Amino acid sequence: MPKVALIMGSKSDAPSLAGCVKILRSFGVEVEVHVASAHRTPEKVAAFANHARENGFEVIIAAAGKAAHLAGVIAGHTTLPVIGIPVKSSLMDGLDSLLSTVQMPSGIPVATVAVGGGDNAAYLAAQMLALKYPELAQKLDAHRREMAEAIEADDRAIGETL
Repeated sequence: MPKVALIMGSKSDAPSLAGCVKILRSFGVEVEVHVASAHRTPEKVAAFANHARENGFEVIIAAAGKAAHLAGVIAGHTTLPVIGIPVKSSLMDGLDSLLSTVQMPSGIPVATVAVGGGDNAAYLAAQMLALKYPELAQKLDAHRREMAEAIEADDRAIGETL
């Protein structure tokens, strides 16, 4: 079974990440969730990232706000794919988080989704894992067909109501 780690910088980020966990689990991906701070628990973050592969993780999703260095710190300690979710903060509407997550030095990439983009982080992780797990690729294809069918139904319905 594919396994993803979801690390958040603060437990206050949990409500905005519930969809991410739900989507991954709906695809049959095992998700392990932790709280760890790049600044307040740097040793814990480094140890987690250093041992992530041997602990069975294949992708790491990191969500943080404000000085959102969590994804970058994790990426500096592992060659596993890291997906960053910038979390909206009260100060700059998440722009600070976005820039802290996306601006990485060459050679240490972090795939970054939109501010608050937990759902897309889940879909991106599933697409990465689908390279190895054909059954996951089939589930993603089916999900895409369902989304397309929903749009077609909306198209028919809007034509009938206007």
